[in-house]
Amino acid sequence: MPISRTRIFIVLLFGISVASFASIIIRITPAPSPMIATGRMFFTSIILTPFFIKNLQSHRHELTPARWRWALLAGIFLAGHFILWIESLKHTTVVSSVVLVAMNPIFVALIAPPLLKERLSLRGWLAILIAFLGATLIAGPTLKSATLTSGNFLSLGGALCAACYVILGRKLRAGLSLLNYIYPVYTFAALFLLLFALVSHTPLLGYPPKTYLLVLLLAIGPQIIGHTSFNWALKFLPAPVVAMSILGEPIGTTILSALLLNQPPTILELAGGLLIGTGIYLVASKP
Repeated sequence: MPISRTRIFIVLLFGISVASFASIIIRITPAPSPMIATGRMFFTSIILTPFFIKNLQSHRHELTPARWRWALLAGIFLAGHFILWIESLKHTTVVSSVVLVAMNPIFVALIAPPLLKERLSLRGWLAILIAFLGATLIAGPTLKSATLTSGNFLSLGGALCAACYVILGRKLRAGLSLLNYIYPVYTFAALFLLLFALVSHTPLLGYPPKTYLLVLLLAIGPQIIGHTSFNWALKFLPAPVVAMSILGEPIGTTILSALLLNQPPTILELAGGLLIGTGIYLVASKP
């Protein structure tokens, strides 16, 4: 039975809402970026292991050698996304970081056509333009600050990695069950993040229990629920549309920053959020 477009976007909206907590949790976690990223993905992999083993009994045939290679590449890009984005939160504001890393639809729209043969309609490009203007309004004030420049560029690097991850996910999801896609990709990402932590001499042990609890919350909420909802939708929607929907995360983060970090949104952030919401509506309401 075909899944309705409305149901798909309801799942995406729920995933975006949960994923919006990621930057807040990362900001209050007293640990280096590589430790947070590595712990997030290792907890995720450990939690999903029994479900993957059970699922593998009836879907083993899906995981061909070629798909393992594509999953490995997707895991590398996911690891790169987390390394760059989580580090950016140490150098720029939460809102600016999340807005800039959510610019991945621009990269997806440029890269997807030659690789996936999925071209955006005029309506889709208009939606991206409107959302991009909204994101510019939100991040604009911090972009003028020289002290925040490095963090902003790290966020954009994270956006490029996220775009490659989404495109590879679209390619893989067509022939894989959800668990057979997310488990190998998440596990490969965890292994590459572990390697990065070791090379950068980042300690992974010896932190207070509260730190590990926060990292566990990152794994359960933003990763297993949030990211997995995006990966689920990739089976039914073109990569640029899923990437475009993720632009809703800055809206959620702005609201949470006001409620939890006492950082109320400015007029520009409110106006930007309205534009981003308009862009998402144009994509979601497409017949």
